[in-house]
Amino acid sequence: MPRDTLTRPLIVGAAIELLDVEGLTGLTMRRLGGKLGAVPTAVYWHVGGRDELIALAADEVWAEVGLPGPAEHGWRPAATTMATDLYSMITRHPWLVPAMSNHLLYGPGKARHDDHLLAVYEAAGLTSDGADEASTTVFAFVLGLAVGATAETAWRARLRRADDGDQRLAEAMAQVSEIARQFPRLRSRAAPEAAAHHDDRLTAGLARILDGIEAESRASGPRP
Repeated sequence: MPRDTLTRPLIVGAAIELLDVEGLTGLTMRRLGGKLGAVPTAVYWHVGGRDELIALAADEVWAEVGLPGPAEHGWRPAATTMATDLYSMITRHPWLVPAMSNHLLYGPGKARHDDHLLAVYEAAGLTSDGADEASTTVFAFVLGLAVGATAETAWRARLRRADDGDQRLAEAMAQVSEIARQFPRLRSRAAPEAAAHHDDRLTAGLARILDGIEAESRASGPRP
């Protein structure tokens, strides 16, 4: 693709697609250029380099988290939607969390999300400090679940890529089950009839956190 037909949104979109499949280590300007049908030097006319591209891609995916208005929907449904959208976004883009460890990732997309989330918790009747604490607590909970889900997906995929992938995966799962069976509480949770209860961890855990936020808001009364 000629340099003058490339655009920054086109480049960022292609980078996100490449990151989703290959991860951070798979994103190189050469591979991105190949995906776009352009020489790598043409990409540099639109982005300063790989680090800038990762920052742009990371900020772009935050637009996938909905920003429902608390006045129209109520603060709790709005908070629930934002949390579940956040979980879905992170699991769709598993490279985002490791990118946070190595890059400063804060642009208009992330800032827009953060500002709206604070407004949601302020609409619940929390003070400014309370809204900060609530948003941090929910984010940490969602992030923890999403990291666990993406890690499991990654190691399952890595095992499956081997020639004897299915066998290695089965052996790994058998080993995990054998270890868990040595401990009574883990053993009971590994039973087939108990497995279904883990499917709703996000919904159930989020509800408990929001219950606590709602109770705190009621106890403190309306904001002055």
